[in-house]
Amino acid sequence: MAQHGRLVAVFCLVLAMAIWGSSFIALKLAFLEVAPHWVIFARMALGSVVFLLAWRWRGRIDARPGDWKYLLGLAACEPCLYFIFEALALQHTSASQAGMITALLPMLVAVGAFAFLKERISRSTLAGFLLAFVGAIWLSLASESDRHAPEPLLGNFYELLAMLCATGYTLLLKHLSARYSVFFLTALQAFVGSLFFLPLAWLASPLPPAVSPQGLGAMVYLGIAVTVGAYGLYNFGVSRLPASQATGFINLIPVFTLVFAMIFLGERLAPMQLLAAALVFTGVALSQWGSTAPAPAGVLD
Repeated sequence: MAQHGRLVAVFCLVLAMAIWGSSFIALKLAFLEVAPHWVIFARMALGSVVFLLAWRWRGRIDARPGDWKYLLGLAACEPCLYFIFEALALQHTSASQAGMITALLPMLVAVGAFAFLKERISRSTLAGFLLAFVGAIWLSLASESDRHAPEPLLGNFYELLAMLCATGYTLLLKHLSARYSVFFLTALQAFVGSLFFLPLAWLASPLPPAVSPQGLGAMVYLGIAVTVGAYGLYNFGVSRLPASQATGFINLIPVFTLVFAMIFLGERLAPMQLLAAALVFTGVALSQWGSTAPAPAGVLD
């Protein structure tokens, strides 16, 4: 039974990574017609509507004194700050390069777990983190400006900031998932994201007079498949597996992103960038070698 539950969690995580990999392409397509803040608001608002319609299935809510600061921190990390940085990233770098930077997340979570959950980091994990970080820097420096990536170095830096936000989100999610259902935590993100991005969008730029079916389709996909589907699947996987194991699946995002970017956007990586990407993956694999399980969720209390 336990093995079956693990297989279900693994399947959900792989599917979530495929959807997230495709989200970079959907964002790129939507940003061609609609200002980033409006795109993010639309996806959050659409996700909120879905959660409201299904609220009767919200599941467990075991609130405790002091949880508000963790819930607020969760929503602040992701979607609020995360999507600001990711929107900035995708205006300056390509979808495939942004996807490669996400390979740093498992190591960042390991470092965060060491700092806040008092987990021990093995030498191989630390060496892998440094190797992947060097690869990510090399990937950025080897990038050349083109129509997909006008300022790749700046864009990749913004994506790194987004990954730091995702690190805080994952650690808080693991802490809260013992007392709150996956549905509730995912819905909270959508509700807070809608409230946060509406005034930003309203002040930042006007709504476009018209949006093509492709642009509308991209935003609907982001709102339903990504905001509801991918986050729900990921949150379920994190609630069933140790955080360090669950975040290891993030390494699949660059693969899915690269494939989707080649198919739908015609993006390509130069030979030096491919070598840098290989270095990132080598560091990721090394960091997972003999990694330890995370501390219990209560350590944050």
